[in-house]
Amino acid sequence: MKKFKLNIKRISANELSDRMLLINLYFTQLLSIVIGLIVLFFQHQNIIDLLALPPNVSFLYWGAGLAAAVLVVDIVLSRWIPEEAADDGGINELIFKNRSVWHIAVISFVVALCEEILFRGAVQHAFGPYWTSILFAAIHVRYLRHWIPTGLVFSISYAMGWVYIQTGSLWTPIIAHFLIDLVMGLIIRFRRES
Repeated sequence: MKKFKLNIKRISANELSDRMLLINLYFTQLLSIVIGLIVLFFQHQNIIDLLALPPNVSFLYWGAGLAAAVLVVDIVLSRWIPEEAADDGGINELIFKNRSVWHIAVISFVVALCEEILFRGAVQHAFGPYWTSILFAAIHVRYLRHWIPTGLVFSISYAMGWVYIQTGSLWTPIIAHFLIDLVMGLIIRFRRES
C-alpha cells in the first residue's frame, strides 16, 4: 500500500500569480455561498424569500448610508494610523491594483453577495450579530495581525448585522458591503496610477 504524503507549504500573497489569486478569491466565494446555502437549507430558510426586494427603497438608503459612514471613518483613520498597523499583507493591493473598473465591480458584488448570504443570512440567523461578527473578523485572517483592522472588520460586520435587523432586508448589508469594497478597490486601483 502506498503512503499518501501531502506537502503543505506556506507561501506569501506575493508568491501567487495573478491567475492563482483570482482562482483563490472566486473559489473562497463559491465555498462561502455553498456553505451558506447548506446552512439555510437546514434552517428551513428560503433563499428566494431571503433575497426578495422589499416594497420600499429605504433599504438602499440604509446600505448606502452605512457604506458612506464606514468609508469616512476608514479615510479619517488612515490619516492617523501608520500604514504598517493597517497592513493586510498586501492582499487587497494585489487583488485590485491592476483590475479594470468593471472587474473591481464584479469582484465587489460577488464578495458582497456570497459573504452576506453566509454571514447575515445564515450565521446571524442562528447566532445573532455579535458572534457572527466575531466569526466574520476571524475569517478575514489577513487582518488579524493588527488589532486596528481586526476591530474595524468586527465593527463593520456588527453594523451590517444591525442594519439587516433594522430593515429586514438582506439587500441592505449586501449594498453596504458592495459599496465599501467597490470604493476601496477603486481607491487602490487609481492610487496606483497616480
